Amino acid sequence: MQSKNPFADDLAKLMRSAVGMAQGAKEEFETVFSSMIDRWLGERDLVTREEFEALKRAFEDLKKENEKQNKTKKRTQKKA
Repeated sequence: MQSKNPFADDLAKLMRSAVGMAQGAKEEFETVFSSMIDRWLGERDLVTREEFEALKRAFEDLKKENEKQNKTKKRTQKKA
């Protein structure tokens, strides 16, 4: 929509440009911040969710095996 006032037209163009620039700056900030966080986390010795879940399952299996051995040990001690 164009008005007969050139000042209003110029102001509207300027506002549209500012909004576009702000959107671009936001996207650029998100990209830079995300890469900084990824790099920071990568420098730490953290485990992934998959590694954690695998270790958790292994621990639970070992715990069950230990409980079975303890029960067997108690039974043999009662017999002796």
